[in-house]
Amino acid sequence: MRARAEADNAEVLFADQVGVRSDQVTGRTWGEKGRTPVVRRTGNRFSLNAMSAISTKGRMHFMVFTEAFDAKVMCRFLERLIGHFDRKVHLIVDRHSAHRSKTIRTWLAEHEDEIELHFLPSYSPELKPDELVNTNLKRSLPHTHRTRNQNELSAETRTFFHHRQRQPRIAHGYFRGRHVRDVLDE
Repeated sequence: MRARAEADNAEVLFADQVGVRSDQVTGRTWGEKGRTPVVRRTGNRFSLNAMSAISTKGRMHFMVFTEAFDAKVMCRFLERLIGHFDRKVHLIVDRHSAHRSKTIRTWLAEHEDEIELHFLPSYSPELKPDELVNTNLKRSLPHTHRTRNQNELSAETRTFFHHRQRQPRIAHGYFRGRHVRDVLDE
C-alpha cells in the first residue's frame, strides 16, 4: 500500500466513525466510602455520529451527522474528503459493512483516480490512530454540564474537531503510539 501511495504521490489517511450519546458518562467522580455517587443528567437521550480522517502529516477532516452510519453517509464523507485534495487519497478503514458494500464499491469505481480504500484486519482497533481521536472526543465533551439537545451536542462535537484541525501537532501525535508506528513501517 505504501509503495502504491508513493507511486500515486497520494495522501494517506486513516478514518473511523464514532457515536456520541447525551447520556454517556465521561470523566471521573468520587464518593464517600459506602455511598454511591450520583451523576446528574438531563434525562434526555439523543445521539449523533461523526466520521473523521487523519493523516500522518497532522491533517484532519470530519463530518458530523445525525442519521445512522451506512454506505450512503460514507459516500457523502468520501465525496467531501476528495474535495479537499488535488491528488489521490489512500484511505485506511476498518471492515465495517458500509465500507465494503456494493454501493461503496460502485462509488469507488467511479472515482478510482481520486481515492482508494484499504482495509485493516478484522477486530484490530489498536491499529487505528483514529480510535484515539474518538477517545479524545468523548473525554473532551463537557461532563460538568450536560447538553440539553442534539444541536448543543453537535456544536460541541464540531468545536472539538475544529480545534483539532487547528492543532496539527495533536493530530500528528495520534500516530506516535508504538502499534501505529509499526503499521506505518510495514
